[in-house]
Amino acid sequence: MSDNVFDAIVIGSGISGGWAAKELTERGLKVIMLERGKDIEHIKDYVNANKEAWDHPHRGGRTQQMINDYPVLKRDYPLNEVNLDWWASDKDSPYTEVKRFDWFRGYHVGGRSLLWGRQSYRWSDFDFEANAKEGIGVDWPVRYAEIAPWYDYVEKFAGISGSKEGLPQLPDGQFLKPMDMTCVEKDVAARIKEHYKGARHMIIGRTAHITEPHADRTECQFRNKCWLGCPFGGYFSTQSSTLPAARKTGNLTLRPWSIVTKILYDKDTKKATGVEVLDAETNKTYEYKAKIIFLNASTLNSAWILMNSATDIWPDGLGSSSNALGKYLMDHHLGVGASGEVDGYEDKYVFGRRANGVYVPRYRNLFGDKRDYLRGFGYQGGGSRQGWGREIAELNIGGAFKDALTEPGVWTMGIGGFGEMLPNADNKVTLDKTKKDKWGLNVLSIDCELKENELKMRKDMMNDAAEMLEIAGVKKIKTNNSDGTPGRGIHEMGTARMGKDPKTSVLNKWNQVWDAQNVFVTDGSFMTSASCVNPSLTYMAFTARAAAYAVEELKKGNL
Repeated sequence: MSDNVFDAIVIGSGISGGWAAKELTERGLKVIMLERGKDIEHIKDYVNANKEAWDHPHRGGRTQQMINDYPVLKRDYPLNEVNLDWWASDKDSPYTEVKRFDWFRGYHVGGRSLLWGRQSYRWSDFDFEANAKEGIGVDWPVRYAEIAPWYDYVEKFAGISGSKEGLPQLPDGQFLKPMDMTCVEKDVAARIKEHYKGARHMIIGRTAHITEPHADRTECQFRNKCWLGCPFGGYFSTQSSTLPAARKTGNLTLRPWSIVTKILYDKDTKKATGVEVLDAETNKTYEYKAKIIFLNASTLNSAWILMNSATDIWPDGLGSSSNALGKYLMDHHLGVGASGEVDGYEDKYVFGRRANGVYVPRYRNLFGDKRDYLRGFGYQGGGSRQGWGREIAELNIGGAFKDALTEPGVWTMGIGGFGEMLPNADNKVTLDKTKKDKWGLNVLSIDCELKENELKMRKDMMNDAAEMLEIAGVKKIKTNNSDGTPGRGIHEMGTARMGKDPKTSVLNKWNQVWDAQNVFVTDGSFMTSASCVNPSLTYMAFTARAAAYAVEELKKGNL
């Protein structure tokens, strides 16, 4: 093939882009994967992976200069000196906030697969059927039975540790052995199960960490330094898993520093022919041609690319004939829950630094429960013992303070809610043609907020958390209902939803753009609703399924 012609183009190298590249190359296609940021090589470029807080000039914290340079990132935990260059620059890549939206991005090879929380849960038919049953948004064109084999497939490769619980709202998967719960977590879980007569559960988190040897990776070392890159390959990322598999085929070309500005579209054939790329280092423009395109730039950037494509035919972009492009933006709303202290375990301590917590699956609006809002929420959290980093109010200087810190502190237990956000046409993104980024490209304008349904849900999320902890014997309980600003969940979904009707959806059931069926969109933008569980495992399953379908259609001459 020539230097700019391939069988397939994959735009983006994060969780879904990595899977697209793996699946397409393993099925024999010559693939170019385009990433807008720099390359990060597995192990070699994890430069801080073995450093401790005292190895950094500011103990891993943030400086006033960083706060000034990153006005969005400073709003939450991502702003710190240990992996700052793995987060996109707010100044180079600005966006417009009609309403506040915290957009935390990773522009590099691997994307947020190097930075994600790794919680990995399946959807159930409660999730896939909810829109249809409640008359919200549009119906999902698929059901759990169709996706279940693909969950099996991606779990086996990625390596998901977890426990089988037999819960219909949280289907079991292909699990490696689960991580252990702490003594406090086990006792709190037992008391919750007993009090609610099995209607509520607290389980160990299902996480993309291998807990036994798996492929060419070494199991999790319980260091909890995941967002510095794992030199052991203990957690699933593009670098540790899908990229090596794609490279092994000899069919992959990776091109970093490649900002895809539009998908090229042929109105006669009604197909995409390739993409236009702006080199982020040289500002030169290139074109790459391919038979199929997988768009995996992450939810909001994929919407941006579609909006900039085929505007000579559709002024609002490729996929806009449905009037759904850019709309129905969702996230999970969080920042609400409860925590407290636990007595009676002074002779017990934790093992290692477990990069995982406990999970309370959804129980609201299920099995006969009926609330004054739709859908539900789950909780993530944990029970642990305070270490030397705690504050001791009575002692803040001198020898007594140092002596006190040689002993562990109190046991604490906390859970925080992750609530479902309904798809709403008013929550949307558009192009801001008055504002440009570092490369002279128009930026996105984001108009998104929590609506009445989410605000009602948050009351239960806080009160239920406190109730469960109190029932479990936790003391000095404090509730929290702070910042539920969309974006903070870092689970952006929607803007190019799939559906059954091209008049109301951007994609069909195979993740194909209705208006250009050789373009597949398999990152979070395809989501038709949000559920309340972490979405990345679902992106993986739908990506693998779409890639298999795309190759079959290509062989049949349909693409």
